[in-house]
Amino acid sequence: MKPSRPAVLLALVVVPALAVWVVLRLFYSTLPPLPWTAVPTFLLLAVGEVFSGVSTRNKILHRSAAESARPVDPLSVARMAVLGKASAHAAAALAGVFLGFVLFVAGDLDKPTLRHDFFVSAATALSALVLTGAGFFLEWCCRIPKGKDDKNPR
Repeated sequence: MKPSRPAVLLALVVVPALAVWVVLRLFYSTLPPLPWTAVPTFLLLAVGEVFSGVSTRNKILHRSAAESARPVDPLSVARMAVLGKASAHAAAALAGVFLGFVLFVAGDLDKPTLRHDFFVSAATALSALVLTGAGFFLEWCCRIPKGKDDKNPR
């Protein structure tokens, strides 16, 4: 597995944002108001991923006295890295979706429904970006540090 690249994550934000903006021009009037439920969900997932990342990094670097007796399970670290990459990519795409909503409704904030959707979509996009960063951090935490014996540093 190759590490996530910021350019790919940026593309995963921009392309869905533009696509959603185009689709909303046709179908926005048929949609119900956006719910707030994604905001705390994304933020709780981000907190969990940051905590897991710090814990995994400490285990890899043997920083915890209690964990130094037990070796790190490589399969667990690989699973955490895949979780970090997957959540960073999915959250970036979702951030793009909600930024598309922000772009669409930003022009008419004097109407209550559009103003509500603007604030909900902006908060959801921001929390999805936080989750993207947390997933990227979790993926970074799962990297094995380069040792002095490595002949082929990456």
